[in-house]
Amino acid sequence: MLTQRGVAARLLELEGAPPAVLGELTTPGATRTLVLYAHYDGQPVDPSQWATPPWTPTLRNKALAENGVPIPLPKEGDPHVSGEARLYARSSGDDKASIIAMLTSLDALSAAKLHPSVNLKFFFEGEEEAGSPHLEAMLQRHRDALRADAWLFCDGPNHQSGQQQVQLGVRGITGLDLTVYGPSRPLHSGHYGNWAPNPGLLIASLIASMRDDDGRIKIAHFYDDVRPISPSERRAIEAIPQVDVELRRALALAHTEARDAPLAERIMLPALNVRGIQAGAVGDQAANVISTEARASFDFRLVPNQTPERVRDLVNAHIVRQGYFVTADSVTTTMRLAHPRIARARWSEGGYPAVRAPMDQPFGRAVVHAVADGLGRQPLLLPTMGGSGPLYLFEKVLHAPIIILPIANFDDNQHAANENLRLQNLWDGIAVYAGVIGRLGAYWK
Repeated sequence: MLTQRGVAARLLELEGAPPAVLGELTTPGATRTLVLYAHYDGQPVDPSQWATPPWTPTLRNKALAENGVPIPLPKEGDPHVSGEARLYARSSGDDKASIIAMLTSLDALSAAKLHPSVNLKFFFEGEEEAGSPHLEAMLQRHRDALRADAWLFCDGPNHQSGQQQVQLGVRGITGLDLTVYGPSRPLHSGHYGNWAPNPGLLIASLIASMRDDDGRIKIAHFYDDVRPISPSERRAIEAIPQVDVELRRALALAHTEARDAPLAERIMLPALNVRGIQAGAVGDQAANVISTEARASFDFRLVPNQTPERVRDLVNAHIVRQGYFVTADSVTTTMRLAHPRIARARWSEGGYPAVRAPMDQPFGRAVVHAVADGLGRQPLLLPTMGGSGPLYLFEKVLHAPIIILPIANFDDNQHAANENLRLQNLWDGIAVYAGVIGRLGAYWK
């Protein structure tokens, strides 16, 4: 698709990793080079959870939650389709929408006989959803080909108000799978209850020791490294449209954490999320037994100046203070007999710190102006997005600034069943990228 549009395209290879796609388009007279980033991979899929097959794109006249019904995919030359129609397919919003919008923006500029205002490079990664474990090596190996003045990270959803946004940072992330142990075989709860340690209760108590009901992380020294919110960041947060009341109503939430504190303020802070808990069985499968083990899975969202390594050390130390012997290895009978409580802590490979650029960054201001030209209205400028991405690597390896320019609808079911793309977001995204490509050079001083 890049080649069809006159973009020189090739694969960037690295052993053990899916290839990245690199496209280059030189603009005569341009003095700046911009790289547009997107990823072509998607999250794992459980087709049984989808209303329609995830790998077969299905167009609905509106959102499934609003009882949208399937309609035929339009053919070339067909009448206009409503912008409220939704395309349901895996990766439709995250992140293939950005790739298609970028390429179509080139078509739009060409049709209008307009030229890019900057030299362009396109970098499409193939393992972002797996945590980008090979991205640093990929950037190191191909640093000369990827050299540029700045990057745009074109991933993520737009603001919950529906407005286009430009974001200056992302939260970092690290993940943990934790297992605690009871007896070596399941025991009858009548014969052994109140005697044998119950791993379900142990994991519940351990989780409760790490986080309170308002989201405050209770692990000692966890907030020591957190960079305070700056006055300019706080002003930007206060200027964001208030959507919390409508969001709570849409999500059937009577209240949210920290006494209904604003969402925009909460994502500026670190977070501990319990991704899942597993202990025994429930419902018809429940049995009156004490299980042999219980598991919990966590992700920690980080902010500047936290690092995954420091967070792992603090969490492991906290578990030790709760009376556990902590190991990353397989648990043996010898270990069980030597320690009253054992926790197997398996931290995810990779993970990355947060990135947050200054609010007055010249590149960021130029992007805001160019987006406004393309879209016909001013976008929101936010200090950070709530999600995470490996943006720190672009600064670390390539020494280039990077900010985020998403286009997907906020309710696209990202990372979940029935992922979708609102068509108006796609069309607006085409205008956004056309504005950036066509006008950025005029504002980027």
